[in-house]
Amino acid sequence: MRHKSLHLPSLKLLLVAFFGFFLLFMLRTNFPSSSDQTNPPPVSRIVFPKPLSPTKEAGDCTQNCSKIPAFLAQALIHYSTSTVTPQQTLKEISVTAKILQKKSPCNFLVFGLGHDSLMWSALNYGGRTIFLDEDEAWIEQVKRRFPMLESYHVTYESKVTEADNLMEIGKGPGCTEIGDPRSSVCQLAIKGLPSEVYEEQWDLIMVDAPTGYYEESPGRMTAIYTAGLMARNREDGETDVFVHDVNREIEDNFSREFLCDGYVKKQEGRLRHFRIPSHRSSPDKPFCP
Repeated sequence: MRHKSLHLPSLKLLLVAFFGFFLLFMLRTNFPSSSDQTNPPPVSRIVFPKPLSPTKEAGDCTQNCSKIPAFLAQALIHYSTSTVTPQQTLKEISVTAKILQKKSPCNFLVFGLGHDSLMWSALNYGGRTIFLDEDEAWIEQVKRRFPMLESYHVTYESKVTEADNLMEIGKGPGCTEIGDPRSSVCQLAIKGLPSEVYEEQWDLIMVDAPTGYYEESPGRMTAIYTAGLMARNREDGETDVFVHDVNREIEDNFSREFLCDGYVKKQEGRLRHFRIPSHRSSPDKPFCP
């Protein structure tokens, strides 16, 4: 979804400063030392472009040579020169950024493709970040500019006008069963996502789409429910789920009902943070604590 733009000079400067300090940290920690491990930990699959081949102008790079990763350099340049800043506020962004600081590189699923997408991928550098969006034309536009972002088109069958009915359906027994969304009998479960989405164990899920601010738009009812189902269905561990725009009725009610008040960790502005544990290892665990 193509998000509304915010023109906030202070947020832009802080984002650029953040990326600058992050890149400096990367450069300092990339120098090998006697205490470095010879076998670095494995990382998740990523869809970043291949590094550029060395050129005569760049000179030969020895083992002690450290450069800013091309992807992070592009993110820094983009946010330094862009007049458009992410839709979320700095305080809202910081909630997710703190979790990424602890968990990255990790698997990060984002419902929505917007002006903040390059930032999320950069903050999860070395991990896998997938974006889902309902606007094919917007996806193609973003891909032309940032081909390293992994994004997929999604068709939503729900509408905002169906929210009340879907809430009642979601309270039925078929919607509290834990399993793969593709085999769920619950009408709220999204079954048409790319196979890559169902096959990953997601460490973070952000619900900031689809469009939900007018009656005929898809609304985020199914995205919120499916995010919770994926979190509960992981093999073990826990998933941090973030829902944006909880100042709106649907986002507020559906996140509380299907992600559960008992799993809320924090709310900052319009962003609500849930931490949902796996239910597969404890089949008797109640849907909500």
